[in-house]
Amino acid sequence: MKALILAAGYATRLYPLTISKPKPLLPVKGKPIIDYTIDHLSNMPEVDEIYVVTNHRFYKNFKTWAADYKGKKKITVINDRTLTNEERLGAIGDIQLVIKEADINDDLIIVAGDNLFAFDMRKFIDFSRLHAPNCSVALHDINSVDEAKKFGIVAIDKNNKILHFTEKPSRPESTLVAICLYYFPKEKLSMVAKYLEESSHNDAPGNYISWMVKNEDVFGFTFSEEWYDIGDKHTYESIKDSYKGE
Repeated sequence: MKALILAAGYATRLYPLTISKPKPLLPVKGKPIIDYTIDHLSNMPEVDEIYVVTNHRFYKNFKTWAADYKGKKKITVINDRTLTNEERLGAIGDIQLVIKEADINDDLIIVAGDNLFAFDMRKFIDFSRLHAPNCSVALHDINSVDEAKKFGIVAIDKNNKILHFTEKPSRPESTLVAICLYYFPKEKLSMVAKYLEESSHNDAPGNYISWMVKNEDVFGFTFSEEWYDIGDKHTYESIKDSYKGE
Protein backbone atom coordinates (compact mmCIF):
# COMPACT_ATOMS: atom_id res chain seq x y z
CA MET A 1 0.00 0.00 0.00
CA LYS A 2 1.15 3.52 -0.83
CA ALA A 3 0.23 6.76 0.93
CA LEU A 4 -0.12 10.20 -0.62
CA ILE A 5 -0.13 13.45 1.34
CA LEU A 6 -1.59 16.42 -0.52
CA ALA A 7 0.58 19.48 0.15
CA ALA A 8 0.54 21.51 -3.07
CA GLY A 9 -1.75 24.32 -1.96
CA TYR A 10 -0.60 27.90 -1.44
CA ALA A 11 -2.65 28.57 1.75
CA THR A 12 -3.36 32.20 0.86
CA ARG A 13 -5.85 32.48 3.75
CA LEU A 14 -2.97 32.05 6.18
CA TYR A 15 -0.80 34.86 4.78
CA PRO A 16 1.68 36.09 5.93
CA LEU A 17 2.43 32.81 7.77
CA THR A 18 2.55 30.83 4.53
CA ILE A 19 4.32 33.23 2.19
CA SER A 20 7.65 31.48 2.65
CA LYS A 21 6.58 28.31 4.49
CA PRO A 22 3.96 25.75 3.36
CA LYS A 23 1.00 25.20 5.68
CA PRO A 24 1.79 21.51 6.43
CA LEU A 25 5.17 22.59 7.82
CA LEU A 26 3.73 25.15 10.25
CA PRO A 27 4.36 24.05 13.86
CA VAL A 28 1.68 22.64 16.16
CA LYS A 29 2.83 21.80 19.67
CA GLY A 30 6.44 22.01 18.57
CA LYS A 31 6.40 19.93 15.39
CA PRO A 32 5.17 20.38 11.81
CA ILE A 33 1.52 19.60 11.08
CA ILE A 34 2.51 16.99 8.52
CA ASP A 35 4.56 15.06 11.11
CA TYR A 36 1.36 13.97 12.88
CA THR A 37 0.13 12.31 9.70
CA ILE A 38 3.52 10.75 9.01
CA ASP A 39 3.51 9.36 12.54
CA HIS A 40 0.14 7.70 11.89
CA LEU A 41 1.39 6.20 8.63
CA SER A 42 4.66 5.06 10.19
CA ASN A 43 2.71 2.80 12.55
CA MET A 44 1.05 0.99 9.66
CA PRO A 45 3.07 -1.96 8.34
CA GLU A 46 0.90 -2.05 5.20
CA VAL A 47 2.34 1.26 3.98
CA ASP A 48 5.70 0.81 2.26
CA GLU A 49 6.15 4.30 0.78
CA ILE A 50 4.81 7.78 1.41
CA TYR A 51 4.51 10.37 -1.35
CA VAL A 52 4.20 14.09 -0.64
CA VAL A 53 3.06 16.20 -3.58
CA THR A 54 3.84 19.89 -3.42
CA ASN A 55 4.37 22.86 -5.72
CA HIS A 56 7.60 24.30 -7.08
CA ARG A 57 7.59 27.23 -4.63
CA PHE A 58 7.76 24.91 -1.62
CA TYR A 59 9.52 21.92 -3.15
CA LYS A 60 12.86 22.70 -1.47
CA ASN A 61 11.12 23.20 1.89
CA PHE A 62 9.68 19.71 1.74
CA LYS A 63 12.89 18.15 0.45
CA THR A 64 14.74 19.62 3.44
CA TRP A 65 12.00 18.45 5.82
CA ALA A 66 11.99 14.92 4.36
CA ALA A 67 15.79 14.67 4.64
CA ASP A 68 15.63 15.68 8.31
CA TYR A 69 12.62 13.56 9.30
CA LYS A 70 13.64 10.55 11.38
CA GLY A 71 11.01 8.01 10.42
CA LYS A 72 10.62 4.39 9.39
CA LYS A 73 9.10 4.88 5.94
CA LYS A 74 10.53 5.98 2.63
CA ILE A 75 9.31 9.49 1.80
CA THR A 76 9.30 10.72 -1.80
CA VAL A 77 8.56 14.39 -2.52
CA ILE A 78 7.01 15.13 -5.92
CA ASN A 79 7.01 18.59 -7.50
CA ASP A 80 3.85 19.47 -9.45
CA ARG A 81 5.85 22.34 -11.06
CA THR A 82 3.33 25.11 -10.37
CA LEU A 83 4.44 28.45 -8.98
CA THR A 84 1.25 30.33 -8.12
CA ASN A 85 -2.18 29.71 -6.65
CA GLU A 86 -3.73 30.62 -10.01
CA GLU A 87 -1.91 27.88 -11.92
CA ARG A 88 -2.27 25.10 -9.32
CA LEU A 89 -3.29 21.68 -10.61
CA GLY A 90 -5.87 21.16 -7.88
CA ALA A 91 -6.03 18.19 -5.51
CA ILE A 92 -7.40 15.76 -8.10
CA GLY A 93 -4.88 16.94 -10.68
CA ASP A 94 -2.10 16.36 -8.17
CA ILE A 95 -3.39 12.89 -7.31
CA GLN A 96 -3.35 11.93 -10.98
CA LEU A 97 0.13 13.45 -11.40
CA VAL A 98 1.52 11.25 -8.62
CA ILE A 99 -0.27 8.10 -9.85
CA LYS A 100 1.28 8.66 -13.28
CA GLU A 101 4.78 9.87 -12.31
CA ALA A 102 5.27 7.28 -9.57
CA ASP A 103 3.62 4.58 -11.69
CA ILE A 104 1.46 3.53 -8.75
CA ASN A 105 -0.26 0.17 -9.11
CA ASP A 106 -1.16 -0.44 -5.51
CA ASP A 107 -3.85 0.46 -2.99
CA LEU A 108 -3.54 4.15 -2.17
CA ILE A 109 -4.44 6.05 0.98
CA ILE A 110 -4.75 9.81 0.47
CA VAL A 111 -4.75 12.47 3.17
CA ALA A 112 -4.60 16.26 3.24
CA GLY A 113 -1.36 17.67 4.60
CA ASP A 114 -3.22 20.24 6.71
CA ASN A 115 -5.52 17.84 8.60
CA LEU A 116 -5.07 16.79 12.21
CA PHE A 117 -7.02 13.85 13.61
CA ALA A 118 -6.73 11.78 16.77
CA PHE A 119 -8.24 8.45 15.72
CA ASP A 120 -6.18 5.38 14.84
CA MET A 121 -5.80 5.37 11.06
CA ARG A 122 -5.48 1.58 11.13
CA LYS A 123 -9.19 1.39 11.96
CA PHE A 124 -9.91 3.27 8.75
CA ILE A 125 -7.70 0.89 6.77
CA ASP A 126 -9.38 -2.17 8.28
CA PHE A 127 -12.79 -0.71 7.42
CA SER A 128 -11.68 0.13 3.88
CA ARG A 129 -10.25 -3.31 3.21
CA LEU A 130 -13.48 -4.86 4.42
CA HIS A 131 -15.32 -2.89 1.71
CA ALA A 132 -12.72 -3.26 -1.05
CA PRO A 133 -12.55 -3.12 -3.99
CA ASN A 134 -14.74 -0.08 -3.36
CA CYS A 135 -13.40 3.31 -2.28
CA SER A 136 -13.81 4.56 1.28
CA VAL A 137 -13.93 8.02 2.87
CA ALA A 138 -13.47 9.10 6.50
CA LEU A 139 -16.47 10.99 7.97
CA HIS A 140 -16.93 13.19 11.03
CA ASP A 141 -20.01 14.82 12.58
CA ILE A 142 -18.98 18.42 13.31
CA ASN A 143 -22.32 19.28 14.99
CA SER A 144 -22.50 22.73 13.40
CA VAL A 145 -24.66 23.64 10.41
CA ASP A 146 -22.68 26.83 9.77
CA GLU A 147 -19.37 24.97 9.78
CA ALA A 148 -20.84 22.19 7.62
CA LYS A 149 -21.26 24.71 4.78
CA LYS A 150 -17.49 24.66 4.35
CA PHE A 151 -17.27 20.91 3.69
CA GLY A 152 -18.74 18.04 1.73
CA ILE A 153 -21.94 16.76 3.34
CA VAL A 154 -22.65 13.03 3.32
CA ALA A 155 -25.63 10.75 3.89
CA ILE A 156 -25.02 7.06 4.56
CA ASP A 157 -27.25 4.01 4.90
CA LYS A 158 -27.19 1.36 7.64
CA ASN A 159 -24.38 -0.45 5.82
CA ASN A 160 -22.22 2.70 5.70
CA LYS A 161 -22.65 3.10 1.97
CA ILE A 162 -22.70 6.75 0.91
CA LEU A 163 -26.10 7.61 -0.57
CA HIS A 164 -25.19 11.08 -1.72
CA PHE A 165 -22.41 13.63 -1.32
CA THR A 166 -22.87 17.40 -1.66
CA GLU A 167 -19.81 19.67 -1.80
CA LYS A 168 -20.14 22.84 0.33
CA PRO A 169 -23.95 23.19 0.25
CA SER A 170 -25.54 26.51 1.23
CA ARG A 171 -28.16 24.59 3.21
CA PRO A 172 -26.60 21.43 4.66
CA GLU A 173 -29.01 18.55 5.26
CA SER A 174 -26.80 17.23 8.04
CA THR A 175 -23.52 17.93 9.83
CA LEU A 176 -21.81 14.69 8.79
CA VAL A 177 -18.86 15.81 6.69
CA ALA A 178 -16.22 14.04 4.65
CA ILE A 179 -12.66 14.79 5.68
CA CYS A 180 -9.76 14.56 3.26
CA LEU A 181 -8.84 10.97 4.08
CA TYR A 182 -9.54 8.51 1.28
CA TYR A 183 -8.79 4.90 0.42
CA PHE A 184 -8.55 4.11 -3.28
CA PRO A 185 -8.01 0.40 -4.08
CA LYS A 186 -5.67 -0.14 -7.00
CA GLU A 187 -8.60 -1.36 -9.09
CA LYS A 188 -10.10 2.15 -8.93
CA LEU A 189 -7.04 4.32 -9.59
CA SER A 190 -7.80 4.59 -13.31
CA MET A 191 -11.05 6.36 -12.46
CA VAL A 192 -9.12 9.49 -11.42
CA ALA A 193 -8.03 10.06 -15.02
CA LYS A 194 -11.55 9.29 -16.24
CA TYR A 195 -12.98 11.89 -13.88
CA LEU A 196 -10.53 14.56 -15.07
CA GLU A 197 -11.56 13.84 -18.67
CA GLU A 198 -15.22 14.35 -17.81
CA SER A 199 -15.04 17.22 -15.31
CA SER A 200 -13.53 20.69 -15.04
CA HIS A 201 -13.58 20.56 -11.21
CA ASN A 202 -10.04 19.41 -10.48
CA ASP A 203 -9.55 21.04 -7.09
CA ALA A 204 -11.75 19.98 -4.14
CA PRO A 205 -11.46 16.19 -3.71
CA GLY A 206 -15.11 16.20 -2.66
CA ASN A 207 -16.15 16.85 -6.24
CA TYR A 208 -14.44 13.60 -7.23
CA ILE A 209 -16.14 11.70 -4.41
CA SER A 210 -19.50 13.15 -5.44
CA TRP A 211 -18.87 11.91 -8.99
CA MET A 212 -17.75 8.51 -7.68
CA VAL A 213 -20.92 8.09 -5.63
CA LYS A 214 -22.97 8.46 -8.82
CA ASN A 215 -20.93 5.80 -10.60
CA GLU A 216 -19.71 3.37 -7.93
CA ASP A 217 -20.40 2.19 -4.39
CA VAL A 218 -18.41 4.31 -1.93
CA PHE A 219 -18.34 3.65 1.83
CA GLY A 220 -17.98 6.01 4.77
CA PHE A 221 -16.02 5.37 7.96
CA THR A 222 -17.38 7.55 10.77
CA PHE A 223 -15.15 8.56 13.69
CA SER A 224 -15.83 10.73 16.73
CA GLU A 225 -12.33 11.62 17.87
CA GLU A 226 -10.72 15.05 17.59
CA TRP A 227 -10.27 16.49 14.08
CA TYR A 228 -9.16 19.83 12.65
CA ASP A 229 -9.04 21.12 9.09
CA ILE A 230 -6.56 23.99 9.31
CA GLY A 231 -8.05 26.25 6.68
CA ASP A 232 -7.53 29.69 8.17
CA LYS A 233 -5.53 31.66 10.73
CA HIS A 234 -8.26 31.45 13.37
CA THR A 235 -8.22 27.64 13.37
CA TYR A 236 -4.44 27.50 13.34
CA GLU A 237 -4.01 30.01 16.17
CA SER A 238 -6.61 28.21 18.28
CA ILE A 239 -4.77 24.87 18.23
CA LYS A 240 -1.10 25.51 17.55
CA ASP A 241 -0.26 25.46 21.27
CA SER A 242 -3.14 23.38 22.62
CA TYR A 243 -3.66 20.41 20.30
CA LYS A 244 -4.05 17.23 22.35
CA GLY A 245 -3.99 14.61 19.61
CA GLU A 246 -1.13 12.23 18.96
